[in-house]
Amino acid sequence: MTKFSAFLKDEAGAVTVDWVVLTAAIVGLGLLVFNFVRPAVSNLAEGIGNELGDAQTCMTSGGTSC
Repeated sequence: MTKFSAFLKDEAGAVTVDWVVLTAAIVGLGLLVFNFVRPAVSNLAEGIGNELGDAQTCMTSGGTSC
């Protein structure tokens, strides 16, 4: 029974567990923030794509459709 009680009192892996929990919390917060930011970034990317398409149309038409 002394080996078992020594195992229960050993705290050598506690720091590793703390780091794993902290890292998981940071990743979770990152995913939460990503879910809120994703629609805005998607809309911005779509707007940039539309503007580039309009600029390409303007350049290929010689400036007549601008």
